[in-house]
Amino acid sequence: MTVKVITVGEDILGANEEKAKANKSRLDGYGILTINIMSSPGAGKTSLIMSTIKSLKEKARMAVIEGDVASSMDADKINEMGIPVVQINTAGGCHLDANMVESALNGLPLEKADLLFIENVGNLICPNAFLLGEDKRVMISSMPEGDDKPYKYPAMFADSDVVLLNKIDLQPHLDFNVDGFKKTVTGLNPDVILFPVSCKTGEGMEAWLDWLESAVKGKKKR
Repeated sequence: MTVKVITVGEDILGANEEKAKANKSRLDGYGILTINIMSSPGAGKTSLIMSTIKSLKEKARMAVIEGDVASSMDADKINEMGIPVVQINTAGGCHLDANMVESALNGLPLEKADLLFIENVGNLICPNAFLLGEDKRVMISSMPEGDDKPYKYPAMFADSDVVLLNKIDLQPHLDFNVDGFKKTVTGLNPDVILFPVSCKTGEGMEAWLDWLESAVKGKKKR
C-alpha cells in the first residue's frame, strides 16, 4: 500500500491563492486599487492610512479593512473620518488570509470605492506568505525598530512593491544607518520603491501620495 503524503502548508497556501485570485477579480471588476499594508506592531500602518485619507479624500473614494488580533480601536478611528471600514479580528491569528478578506469585502460599498487599504496584522513573519487579492504590497519599517530588520526578515522586504521608512523625524535621536538600510532593501528587492516618510510631520509624504494617486489613476484606465 502506497502512503500518500500531504504537505499541509502547501495545501493551505494553494487554497488561499485561489481565493485571493477570486478576490482580485472581484475588486478589478470595480476598478479598485487594493493595497496590502504590512509591518511590525507600532510601525505606523494606521497612521499612514489616516494621513493618506486626509490628503486624498477629495481625490479618491477610499475604503479600509482593518486586521487586528483583537479590538476595533483602529477601525473606530477610520470610521470617525467618514470612511467605510470593516474590522477583522483574528483571535490570535498572526496574519490575514483571503477568506477573511472575502468576508470583509461583503461589508463594504465596493461600487463607491477607488482605493482599498487592507491593514494586515502587525507581524514580520508570515503575512507576506498569504495573498489577499491585492494589487500592491506596501511594507512599513520605522526607524525606532532599527536598520537591521531587512536582514532579520528578508522575505517581508523582498515580497513588497513599496517600502516606507517611517518616523524619519526621529533620526537625530537614533543610531540608524539610512544608506545601509536602503542598500540592504534594494539588494533583496531591486525593483522596490522606497519612500522615507514621517506620518507625524508630513515629511516625505508628498512622494508617497503622488505615487499612490498615479497608481489609482492607472488602475482606472485598465
